[in-house]
Amino acid sequence: MKKRNTNGAGNLIAVLQEIQDRDHYLSEPALRDVSNKLGIPFIDVYSVATFFRAFSLKPRGKHVCTVCVGTACHVRGAQSILDKLGDALGVTPGETTSDGNYTLETVNCLGCCAIGPIVVKDGKYFGEMSQSKVDIILNGERPAKIEKIA
Repeated sequence: MKKRNTNGAGNLIAVLQEIQDRDHYLSEPALRDVSNKLGIPFIDVYSVATFFRAFSLKPRGKHVCTVCVGTACHVRGAQSILDKLGDALGVTPGETTSDGNYTLETVNCLGCCAIGPIVVKDGKYFGEMSQSKVDIILNGERPAKIEKIA
């Protein structure tokens, strides 16, 4: 933890985000360390870590691909995109590749219905996705229609 984040409960989320960014998940030893250093009961640290979907208590990949499977994206083919990503990575939603490079996740809505289906890779939004664009996402090339929604 950086020194600036060690002055109490007011910085708990920032500290957890820092650890999540560094380690790609929040381990029990890390949560206990945060509890001790911030003087917050472990159960309170654990409650925050499990409340927010952005935090993970199991290891995640270096890259996280999230597919929106909400209604608008679903009717536009999100399931086929999810299937293609899963096949390419060899995992199902909620799993991480054995090399630790990718985690595949789903979310019920990202609020980008007009440009769905949507895939988010490492915080970058890819709109109007199709199966043919999956390789572009995995190979790190620029998206065809939209790079990021601000």
